Parts: sequence; structure tokens; C-alpha cells
Amino acid sequence: ITGWIVGLTSMGGGSGIGAFFSTSFITGVVAIIGIVLMKFSKKQIRNRIGTILLGFSVLMFGMSAMSGAVAPLSQSDSFASMMTAFSNPVVGILVGVVFTALIQSSAAAVGILQALSMTGALTFATAYPIILGAAVGGALPVLISAIGASVNARRTAFVHLIIDTAGAVFCGAVFYAINAVHPFGFVNAALNPISVALVNTIFRAVTVVVLTPCIGIMEKIVCAIIKDEPASEIQGDWVLLEDRFINTPAIAIEQCRMVLRSMSDWARKNLEDAFELLRDYSEEGYDEVEKVESLVDQYEDHLGTYIMKISSSELTQKQNEDIYLFLHALTDLERISDHAENIGDSAKEMFEKQIPRFEDNTKRMEVLHAALKEVVDLSMRALNDGDLEAARRVEALEEIIDSLCDEFKHFHIENMRTGVYSRDYSFVFNDLLTDIERVSDHCSNIAVGILELQHDEFDTHSYSERMKKQRAEQFDRYFDEYNQKYHF
Repeated sequence: ITGWIVGLTSMGGGSGIGAFFSTSFITGVVAIIGIVLMKFSKKQIRNRIGTILLGFSVLMFGMSAMSGAVAPLSQSDSFASMMTAFSNPVVGILVGVVFTALIQSSAAAVGILQALSMTGALTFATAYPIILGAAVGGALPVLISAIGASVNARRTAFVHLIIDTAGAVFCGAVFYAINAVHPFGFVNAALNPISVALVNTIFRAVTVVVLTPCIGIMEKIVCAIIKDEPASEIQGDWVLLEDRFINTPAIAIEQCRMVLRSMSDWARKNLEDAFELLRDYSEEGYDEVEKVESLVDQYEDHLGTYIMKISSSELTQKQNEDIYLFLHALTDLERISDHAENIGDSAKEMFEKQIPRFEDNTKRMEVLHAALKEVVDLSMRALNDGDLEAARRVEALEEIIDSLCDEFKHFHIENMRTGVYSRDYSFVFNDLLTDIERVSDHCSNIAVGILELQHDEFDTHSYSERMKKQRAEQFDRYFDEYNQKYHF
């Protein structure tokens, strides 16, 4: 497509309607529109469009200047002999590869060919091998940029090289084989910018058509050459947070969103695994909880560092809100996993000290666990899916859990005073209830942070208190619903 845009430089001024399609006219109009949008528009999206338009006009002006600069070469005998040498397929392809690798853009290489075609000395025989080589050369900078990147990033870069190389080999072999048997009459014909763009487009289109059925084969090739890294028992996907995305905040933020979703899934899993230890303790299960807790800590470190890098970029209001929400939720997710580890510690202490279990407490814990599981699910759904309905429900359910924990603690105090429960048993259960309460509080923090953004309020405590004081009709409805659902 770039070649066709650059091809506009070959259109002369003329008179009448043709003058409106000349390079100079289009460049001038587009530049004026771009400058107006950049300087006078307050909306960022229009400002960006103005930058694009101005960039396009600079491209057009640059190609016009280049065409004028190379025009005297049409009278040079040495230039003509050099062009003739490039018509040798091997030489032409090598020149295309090296030249494109140096300027790091196959589109720019084709654009320079188009500028040279304005001299009238560029023939199909010269341009075709250079275009083939330019395709291969354009993949080399991508390979270099993938050094040190993730496995899939390196595979993506390498398949880029495979596609361009295979396309160049196929199109070159077929064309030169047929030309050797039945020479084409247009081989020595002079090209102009439009015909150079056409040759490049046909080559690219043929490559796509021929290689599309081979996608599976190419996948196997790159996976065989670039093998998976040895995986640890538990591995995070923070490899998605690549620094190359920082200059494109929209992509970087979406990568953060995916990694944050994974982090929330691990935190939720750790909480469930910890509760399983209360029911059926095992050393393997306890070790798993500790490993996942360490993993969630690493998620916090990687995400926190990456988010701070993004925040130094120029962001839209929506992107700033996303960054605020991610940072807001990051600590809460990590603390939920911390409390899961604490619950695992309580289960281990009960197991090692052989603290007996009481049937009435088991039933109460099942009610409390069900309520906690739902509040965690609601907060995660609000965070990962933007579900505001789920976020509004969290605060009501969090109050129910607080009241259940308080009731449970009073019940324990009474039984400890009457000698029904041992001191060790009561201490462990008091710690356990505190952790459950804290998990519920962190879920509330996540939900309130999401709702704050809807009302442009950024004080979690005051917002939560205002919600409770107002006792909105919706809040009361949710509170009554959960009060009926979860009780001892």
C-alpha cells in the first residue's frame, strides 16, 4: 500500500481536474489540514490524526525531493551500467537484501526504487530482483529486535523471515524458469513509480496465496527450530509485558490487563486451595499454596514495574483510568494471596497440634467460605470484565461477611470461657476469621476502586463510607438478599 501512496509522486500537475490530483496539490492540502488539527484541536484523537496527515505530507514531499535529486542520474553512463549489473538476479537480490537491511524498511526500499524509476533507467529486469531481495532484507531488523524476547516473539520474527524468503524463492524461481524457456517481452521495459508498486503488490499477493496453505508446516518448522524454554512447575505469563510495547500504550495496557487477569486467577486459586487444606490437610497442598503465593508476589513486582513505565508515556484519560485501576487492584490481589497463605498456616497448625474439629464450627465455616467465594468471584468479575453490577454487589456482601465473622468470634469467646474449646483452638480460629475478614475487605477495595472511576472519586474510604451512610435502595436490596442467603 505504501508503494501506491508513494506512486502519487509520478502524477504531474497538468491543468483542470488533473491539477487536483498532482503530488504538490495533495501534499499541500493534506499538510494544511494536518497542521490545523495538530495546533487547534483540543481532542487528542483529532490531534493524532493531524500528526498522521502531516507525516503523510512529509513523506510525499520527501519522495518528490528525492525524485528531483536523482533526475540528473538519467544522463550518467556509470549509473546506467550499474542498473544493468543489478539485472543479474543473484546480484539484484543480494543488493536488495543488504540495502533493505541497512535502511530497515522494505517499504522505503521500494520507495527509493520508485524514485529511481523517475530517471527512466530502471527496467523490470533491474527492479524485480531488488524487490525480491527487499522482502528478505526487511525481515532482518525484525529478527534483531527479537533478540532476548519471549519464545513466541522469536518465533514470530523467524516466521516473518521464512515467509519472505520462501515467497522470494518461489516467485523468483517460477519467473526466471519461465523466462528462460519463453522470454517475456516486458523484461527490458522501463518502469515508472506506479508499475514498480504494481510489481511489488503482485509479488506480495502471490506469496500470500501460495504460502497460506503452508501455515501449519511453517508453524512446525519454527517450533522445531526455536524450542520451548524448560518450564518450571508454576510459571507466570508476565513475559507478555515486553518493553517494546511501552511506546504504544494502548497495546501495553491490554497486555497488563491480560497479565492482571492471570494474577487474579492465581490469587483466587490459592484461596480455594488454602480452604481445601482446612478440610483435608497435606504437605503437598501446603507447599503448593506457598509456591503460588511466591508466584503472585512476582506478578506484583513485574506488573508494578511495567505499569510505572507506561505511566511515563503520554496517555489518554481512559488509559490513565486503566493505570489507576491496575495499580489500585495490584496490591489487593497480592494481599488476598497473602491471606490465603495465612489460612494455609492455620490449617498446618491445626494438623500439627492435632487440634480437634467441631461439627458446629465446620457448618459455620462452610457458610462463611461460600460467602467469601462469592465475594471474590464478584470482585474478580468486576475487575476483569468491567461488570459494574458485580462491583455494586460486593460492598453489601462484604458487610454480611464482616457480621458473620463478628458473630463467629463471639460464639468462640463464649465457648472458650465455658471450657468447650481449648485456647489453641480458639487462637487459631480467631486468626482464621481475621484472614477471611481481610480477604473480604480487599475484595471491597477492588470493587470500590472500579465504582470510583464511574463517579470520578478517588478516596476509597470516604466513598465507601458515603455508600454505607446513604444506604441506597440498591445497596439495601443486595444486603437483604445476601442476609437471607448467608446466615448461621
